[in-house]
Amino acid sequence: MAHLELIPKENVSSFRKLAIGSWKTAYDPTVYGTLTLRMDKAVAYIEAFRQKTGIRLTVTQMVAKAMAEALRRCPDANAILRFNKIYLRQRITISTLVVQTDGGKVDLTSAKIDDAEQKTLREISAEMEAAVQKVRQRKDEMMEKGKGTVQKIPYMLLNLFTWLMSFFMYTLNWNMTWAGMPKDAFGSAIVTNVGTLGLDTAYVPLVPYTRVPIFLAPGAIKDAPVVENGKVVVGKIMNVNATFDHRFIDGFHASILANTLREMLENPFEHFDKLDDVAPVLPAAEGKAPVSAA
Repeated sequence: MAHLELIPKENVSSFRKLAIGSWKTAYDPTVYGTLTLRMDKAVAYIEAFRQKTGIRLTVTQMVAKAMAEALRRCPDANAILRFNKIYLRQRITISTLVVQTDGGKVDLTSAKIDDAEQKTLREISAEMEAAVQKVRQRKDEMMEKGKGTVQKIPYMLLNLFTWLMSFFMYTLNWNMTWAGMPKDAFGSAIVTNVGTLGLDTAYVPLVPYTRVPIFLAPGAIKDAPVVENGKVVVGKIMNVNATFDHRFIDGFHASILANTLREMLENPFEHFDKLDDVAPVLPAAEGKAPVSAA
């Protein structure tokens, strides 16, 4: 059984082939960019969504959903490289980085949403919250097994280990769950909210062994002077900081991704779940999970 569902990309341009040949790893072809968004309507949407449903919607979840839609519109960016050939992913999986604390030790791991472009924001919010809690409570057995495997590797062999795991899982496309490695743990893109750390701008480095070509780091929402109807007013803005792999993502692809993020996050009432159609969460009976009124 294959690790990922992939098909080879045909009709690759000469520029793309030169870009692939120019860099051997994801250390070199890194491109950084920042998209500044108006967040007044997004903040209002989050508050209305919470009041309507009782669900704690977050900016990270909205960015994850918007990114999934962006990859649906730009499938060429939903890809990996194998043997210097571009392969398109058949599923869109968005991961978020989760901080774990245990006895004073801080760890970082991921929680993912498969087929995120097909799910409503409500579904993504509930699924992501459950995944995050599962990871933080160390109840994700496969993830814990994988981290346990890593802990057993001697420091001097870590570089070789990560290279081998990446080679087996992505270059050879082997399913390595038997060895304690989670299936597609990092997905098509990773979102990590640096705004929770009080940062406006921060760029996340590409991590070669994950083979993830896009990292998004939403910053803190803050008040700033903006121009509205020809006048300077106070508005809420947020930077979305992006890092991507230039070997198969360039300005054309980045523009589609950026325009989709702007379109959805600056006009959330039009592009996310219609609040009139979203049922509230009813109080749960003791010992049971909350249920929907729908």
